[in-house]
Amino acid sequence: RGLVNLQYVLAAGQLLVLEANPRASRTVPILAKVLGFPAVRVATRLALGSTLAQLGLNPGLYPEPAHVAVKAPVFSWGKLPGVDSILGPEMKSTGEVLGIDWHFAGALARALEAAGLRLPADGGTVAFSLADRDKRRGAETARGYAEAGLRLAATAGTAAALDRAGLSVKAYRKLGEGSPNLVDGLAAGEVDLVINTFTRGAEPSRDGHRIRRAAVEQGVPCLTAMDTAEAVLESIRSRRAGVTLPVRALQDYLQEGRP
Repeated sequence: RGLVNLQYVLAAGQLLVLEANPRASRTVPILAKVLGFPAVRVATRLALGSTLAQLGLNPGLYPEPAHVAVKAPVFSWGKLPGVDSILGPEMKSTGEVLGIDWHFAGALARALEAAGLRLPADGGTVAFSLADRDKRRGAETARGYAEAGLRLAATAGTAAALDRAGLSVKAYRKLGEGSPNLVDGLAAGEVDLVINTFTRGAEPSRDGHRIRRAAVEQGVPCLTAMDTAEAVLESIRSRRAGVTLPVRALQDYLQEGRP
């Protein structure tokens, strides 16, 4: 009775339960704020023997709010020399932020800005370095970034895939083939966003590790999953369409309906 924390993992298209813990998690106070629902107080009453009916609540899903909330991790890669920014099951974040808006694209943009990741402006450059499994999907994502007003760059193999898809792209050499390579481009301030998906191995000598590390050291956002890259593209499209992000109090979202 009371609170339970469930953690899931999506593996090979199958949703699995990773953990089930009879306790609260850091997400509980965030959900309580976002929904305006006293989750901890209600759960405590339930743990002490009350029923949902006695508390005036119905079983089932809580009503969906009119607004959208995005919780984003905060990382401290810049303070951890040599650490690879690729993500996995183990927690690597050192904090969390929350973005709220009437629409997903706006909520994500707010969360990313709060986490210190600034989206590239019109005319900026997004550099791709993709695993073979992601190149077909990545070509369509890259097309979306180009249509949103960004220039494209890529490492040699990825650049060839984007070129075959009919995209105009600046090609960087592999790191072992000399200059100019993507690490050089990052050092020169030529790149505003990196999209680098994991291939194999996390040894410091591998190109992917060195590219991700260079992005961290230059303060350039580095996305390591296609899902994230596609979500960020939605925020960039929204901004290009003229959608603004005015400051609103949390209470305004809870009290007002979607405009």
